[in-house]
Amino acid sequence: MTTQNREDDLLRLEIESGLDREALFGNMDMNLDLIRETTGCAIFQRGDEILIRGESAEAREKAKEILSELMDLVLRGERLDQQRVQYIIELKEGGVSYKENRVEASDTVAFTTKGRPIRPKTLGQKAYVKAMREREVVFAIGPAGTGKTYIAVAMAVAMLKAKQVEKIVLARPAVEAGENLGFLPGDLQDKVDPYLRPLYDALYDVLGREKTLQLKEKEVIEVVPLAYMRGRTLDDAFIILDEAQNATGEQMKMFLTRMGFGSRVVVTGDVTQIDLPKGKMSGLLQAQRVLRGVKGIAFCDLKEVDVVRHEMVKRIIRAYDQYEHRDRRDSQSGGENRDSRGDRTGRPSPVREKR
Repeated sequence: MTTQNREDDLLRLEIESGLDREALFGNMDMNLDLIRETTGCAIFQRGDEILIRGESAEAREKAKEILSELMDLVLRGERLDQQRVQYIIELKEGGVSYKENRVEASDTVAFTTKGRPIRPKTLGQKAYVKAMREREVVFAIGPAGTGKTYIAVAMAVAMLKAKQVEKIVLARPAVEAGENLGFLPGDLQDKVDPYLRPLYDALYDVLGREKTLQLKEKEVIEVVPLAYMRGRTLDDAFIILDEAQNATGEQMKMFLTRMGFGSRVVVTGDVTQIDLPKGKMSGLLQAQRVLRGVKGIAFCDLKEVDVVRHEMVKRIIRAYDQYEHRDRRDSQSGGENRDSRGDRTGRPSPVREKR
């Protein structure tokens, strides 16, 4: 390769004065390694410049744009961790700029008991928060780790503190026990608590255990199985239905019609994790078909890119999505390599981790 050719496949990016290079490059150049892995470019520092060499102009430009976005965050004093860098890379691969759509301090929903701000970390979560502030009924549908329940609980607490609502009601189908809890030991609360634990965990993080239990005793906060919502009308309440994919169509209609004046409703679920008995239609799937387009109702579809847990969670979700896609293709072509029991979406049910 001639010297001219080597210069032609080289991009230069100036490092601004005062920029924390260690924060930009990451521990042991971890951030640069992620960009190298994605773009296939060689990236190295020379003086006050970052040099980017790659086989295609598109790859070089992508690497430069990612580095520019990371530089902007470092200059703003924001912390770069592997999760955020990976997210910015994934957005760029989809043609989206994190810089142009970034989350601001004004997007903060609430604060934990330790003073940590709870704010959306992805563009999907940002749209979800916006929908909850503007719409009376919001459906959040997406895979595990996208913050569906946690952000909804934080918003409920924020509205309670701001006196926009007078109580919080959290409901969940106890489908693992078949809504038949009599065989379990203890009183009613003892029987249902294991299935409602994720809701308590979110409340404890935002309000603290003692405050949560005080408000629960005063019935300002209720955490109940979905079946116990029947026959009620809730005014001035923030009502959350979690794990809604395990509600039947009848239960979903019952739940949504509990809404009274001054109330907000948020429904969360993951349509790839349906545990209903065979032949039962998921109320969440049905609601998607029936209620999309209805005035005042918003549907927020969170994706794999919105997962804010460990990077391994994204890889697991991606692997299962690819598995389901192959299985659907095999079944359509008459292949025999398929699960014997499909879910209510017509797709083979993925193996689920028991929670």
